[in-house]
Amino acid sequence: MTKYIFVTGGVVSGIGKGISAASIGRLLKNRGLSVFMQKFDPYINIDPGTMSPYQHGEVFVTIDGAETDLDLGHYERFIDEQLTKNASVTTGKIYSTVIKKERRGDYDGATVQVIPHITDEIKNAVYDASRKTGADVVITEIGGTVGDIEGLPFIEAIRQIHSENKPEDVLFIHTVLIPNIPGSDELKTKPTQHSFKQLMSQGIKTDIIITRSEGEIDDSIKRKISLFCDVPEEAVIESKHVELIYEVPLVFHEQGLDELILKHFHLEDQPQSDGSWKEMVDRYKQAEGPVPIALVGKYVQLHDAYISVSQALLDAGYDLGRKVEISYINAEKITEENVDELLSFAHGIIVPGGFGERGFEGKVIASKYAREHDVPYFGICLGMQVGVVDIARNLAGLKGANSTEMDVETPYPVIDLMESQVGVENMGGTQRLGNYACTLTEDSRALQLYGQGEILERHRHRYEFNNAYRGELRKAGLSIAGVNEDLDLVEIIELPEASFYVACQFHPEFNSRPNKIHPLFHGFVEAAMNRD
Repeated sequence: MTKYIFVTGGVVSGIGKGISAASIGRLLKNRGLSVFMQKFDPYINIDPGTMSPYQHGEVFVTIDGAETDLDLGHYERFIDEQLTKNASVTTGKIYSTVIKKERRGDYDGATVQVIPHITDEIKNAVYDASRKTGADVVITEIGGTVGDIEGLPFIEAIRQIHSENKPEDVLFIHTVLIPNIPGSDELKTKPTQHSFKQLMSQGIKTDIIITRSEGEIDDSIKRKISLFCDVPEEAVIESKHVELIYEVPLVFHEQGLDELILKHFHLEDQPQSDGSWKEMVDRYKQAEGPVPIALVGKYVQLHDAYISVSQALLDAGYDLGRKVEISYINAEKITEENVDELLSFAHGIIVPGGFGERGFEGKVIASKYAREHDVPYFGICLGMQVGVVDIARNLAGLKGANSTEMDVETPYPVIDLMESQVGVENMGGTQRLGNYACTLTEDSRALQLYGQGEILERHRHRYEFNNAYRGELRKAGLSIAGVNEDLDLVEIIELPEASFYVACQFHPEFNSRPNKIHPLFHGFVEAAMNRD
C-alpha cells in the first residue's frame, strides 16, 4: 500500500517548503523506501511555461516534456529520481481536464461542480502517481499558504484522501514561519497557531510541524506549539539555517523526523541510512576556493531563474573540492568596450538558456571574449546558439549572421526556427520538450566527459542550428560533437583548439545531482580550476 505525505505551508510563502519536502524524500530514500514527489500549484496557468522568470523563476522540464515549477528540480536533486508530468499539477490543468470531460459528456448530464468533480480530479492526480510509479511513498507539496482562496479545492481533496485511506497511511506536515518582533527579537508562535486552526477548520489535523525562524527555537517555543497545535513536542521539527541545502535532511534526521514518519506509517523496521548522504555533505563542507565563474544572462536580479544551472555549478565545484563563486553578469550591459572590465576576473564563462533579443548581443560578445582569451566557455541552449552566431560572424566571416529569433532579415540565418515549430501559435507546451537522444562523435571532448557514445538529455527550445551552414562553420574551426540522428539536429558544438569551449542545445543542468555530477558541468568547472 502506498503511503501519502502532504506538505502544506502556513503564515507566509517562500520559507523553504519545497526544500523541506525534498529533504523528507531523501530521508525516506535513505531508509530504503521508493519515493515519488509532486507539486500542486493553485494558479490557473496550465504550467509555468509561459510565465516570466521574474514571476516564477526557472521552468524545470521533466523527461516526458512537462514544463514545471522549479521545486521539481529540488525534488530530483534530493531524491535522485526522474520525475514525470504526474509530478506537476495546477488549477489550470485540473479545470482544463474537467471541462474537456464535460464537453465530451463524461458526466452524463450532471451539474459540474468544484465538489466532487474538481476535487475528484485532484485526487486522481495523487492516486495516478501511486499507480503509475508503484512508489512506497508519494509526497505532495501544496503550493501557496493555508487560507489562500485558490488553494481551497486542493486542501479539500487531500482531506478526502485522508478519509478514503487508513489513518496510518496518510500524514500531514505543516511548515510555518516563527517570526520575531523587531526590536525585542522575541519569537512569536501566534501565527502558527492561527495557521493550524485554519487547517483544522478545513478538516485537516496536522501530524508534524516544521518551523523556520531567524534564530533557533528553544524548548519553551516547542512546548507552546505542542500545546496549542495539538502535536507531540517531538513532532515540532526545526528547519535550521545551514551552510549547504543538502544538510537539511541531516538536520531533520538529528531531530528524529524520519523515525516519526516511519512510526506513523508502521514501518519502524526500515533499515538505517548507509550514511552516504552525510559523507557527501561532510566532504562538500571541506571544499576550498574560490573558482570565479561569470554567469551571463538577463535575469541577473533573480537568481532563481538559473537555479538548476547555479546548483549544478556549485555541486561540481564541491565534488572537485572547490567552492565555485558565481557572479551574475547582466548581458545587456556588455559591450565590446567594457567586456574586459566585466569578464576578466572569470576563470570560466557560462551562458545559460533564455529567449528573446534583449541581452543577446552581449552574450555573443561574451562568447567572443571567452574564445579569444581562451577562457573556458560553456553554452546551454541559447548559449549554444550564441556560440554559433559568434563563430559564424567572427571566424567564418558571415557578417550579420544571426538567429531568426533575433533578426528575421539576417543574411545568414545560422540559427533558425525548427520545421516542427512553423505555424505554431500557442506558446505553452509546444516547444521541443523533454528527453531526446544524442549520438556523440569520435574524438570529441563530450565523448571523453560522458564516457559513452549515446546519451539522453532534456530540451526546451524552438530554434536550432541551421544545417545549411554546417560545412562553412566546420571550415571555420567549429566541431559538431553531438547530433540527434533521428531528426538530424546538431546537439553539441565544440572548438577543439580551445582549452574548453563546449555548448549544447539541451539542458544538462536538469540531470545533475549532488551525488551524481553531470559530466559537462564537471568538465567545465575542472577546466576553470586549471586557470589558477
